Amino acid sequence: MVSDELRAPRLSICIATYNRGKFISNSLDVILGQMVPGIEIVVVDGASTDNTSDVMEAYSAEHEKINYYREEINSGVDCDFDKAVTYAKGEYCWLLTDDDLLLPGALAKVLLAIEAKPELVVVNAEVRNTDLLKTLEDRRLKTIGNIQYGKGDAEKFFSYAANYLSFIGCVVIRRECWLSRNREAYYGSLFIHVGVIFQDPPIESVLILSEPMITIRYGNAMWTPRSFEIWMFKWPRLIWSFPGFTDEAKQSVCRAEPWRNIKTLIYHRASGAYSVAEYRKFLSTQSSGMLRVLSYFVGLFPAKLANVLVVIYFAWFKKQEKMVMYDLLGSRHATGLSRLMARWFNVREMT
Repeated sequence: MVSDELRAPRLSICIATYNRGKFISNSLDVILGQMVPGIEIVVVDGASTDNTSDVMEAYSAEHEKINYYREEINSGVDCDFDKAVTYAKGEYCWLLTDDDLLLPGALAKVLLAIEAKPELVVVNAEVRNTDLLKTLEDRRLKTIGNIQYGKGDAEKFFSYAANYLSFIGCVVIRRECWLSRNREAYYGSLFIHVGVIFQDPPIESVLILSEPMITIRYGNAMWTPRSFEIWMFKWPRLIWSFPGFTDEAKQSVCRAEPWRNIKTLIYHRASGAYSVAEYRKFLSTQSSGMLRVLSYFVGLFPAKLANVLVVIYFAWFKKQEKMVMYDLLGSRHATGLSRLMARWFNVREMT
């Protein structure tokens, strides 16, 4: 018989990290607490400039199932996740983020799920604030039972799950499938996994696990300062680039050019993502006519007042949007008046 030491792992936990020395040890401790034979951990460090390398070298020295690779230059998150899967030896790879946490029993449940041999497993997640003390969402995907998709179901899966898949930590994919796909085309997109899943032909053998298995540390993303560019341009361009889906399906995920909606610009102004600087960088040459004029004036509009007005709007009409309220109240433009309005409308403090 082949010993556990020589047998290829069933599952590789693949983590791309950069300057997360403050968080990654917590994530690793939770994973290690659930480890069983047949699992390895692969960490690719994109040339961190903080103490990440010290943390990881200590962990890899103590735990033989942790394989740590430090890159000499930062090639970006897409390339680093691709490298992690390339270095992995598991039949399946779970593309985990470096600051989020597994919930109890998550590894055992994923190991059970991959016994059915789907190409892709999507795991649900709960969402908490940055210090993990307050729950913003009990589950991102609202499904109660597991969902299976097969041949001919790609568009239904795309419409239902593409937005959630912007979170890479939900992806458990057969390594052979990943390596057989075009990955380089999605370097720099920030969503290589979405490109791998939905490129032509899209992956069709999919299992969604409805039970949350990850705690997302919301508001801690490295790309937060670039959120306007990402959600107004990078994400829509990626979604609308896939040839195998109807415009109706793509529209259900996001608008092709969401920046054309003035309400959207006002929200980004209120949350601190949009100003005249973003207008000049992204919209001054994209828009024209009245849209160009309005886009400019939204960038000039007093951000603190915008924050108060948008807080009132969401508190009155969309109180259930806790993640949006968290962004607004955590914005540098939030004031005591914004928080007072949130409390006035009986919205629990999120920050």
